[in-house]
Amino acid sequence: MARLYHVPLSPFCRKVRLVLAEKKIEVELVEERYWEKDPDFLRRNPAAKVPVVRLDGKMMAESAAICEYLEETRPDPALMPSDPEGRFEVRRLVSWFDDKFHNEVTSKLLYERVNKKVTGEGYPDSRNVKSGAKAVKYHLDYMAWLLDHRRWLAGDQMTLADFAAAAHLSSLDYISDVDWNRSEVVKDWYAKIKSRPAFRSILADQVPGFRPPAHYTDLDF
Repeated sequence: MARLYHVPLSPFCRKVRLVLAEKKIEVELVEERYWEKDPDFLRRNPAAKVPVVRLDGKMMAESAAICEYLEETRPDPALMPSDPEGRFEVRRLVSWFDDKFHNEVTSKLLYERVNKKVTGEGYPDSRNVKSGAKAVKYHLDYMAWLLDHRRWLAGDQMTLADFAAAAHLSSLDYISDVDWNRSEVVKDWYAKIKSRPAFRSILADQVPGFRPPAHYTDLDF
């Protein structure tokens, strides 16, 4: 059985969990307090970051590399298009959410409000929170524009791009930091991906000291 060292609200861990579940790969979840830099964990990943997955007799780190490995070794169901242009668009959007969205939104909201408390790093910086709350509106509007032209974020089929976006948004939704009323098309997209069996274990996550809103597990929110 695969083993995933993770943190429940980490969007990068959630992205890998979604891919593993979508491809029906049974996995044991192990919560890792990566900030403590335990020697055993550092041997698994000297970068001291999650996710780290043990699969096929290998220890693998970095969510983007893990997801592409899973796609190449377990191609069914496909989460990448078969054509180069389609694969480019998926990779572009995965990078958008894991880089731009993460730096402008996730790190300003989730990391300030949750990670600092969990890791004992102090209190949220109100300037960062205000910046993240402003930036998330721009990103939701961009997603709405994409979904006005496409069935899913990268095209007509659900792809890794949708999982990357949903991983970040689901983490923020746990702390009520997504205004789902801003865009009906984005809300419908999230409800559609949220209802997939791959999402079940993620919606069951509980973080001590933080309680998700009532709609968090509601598939018809």
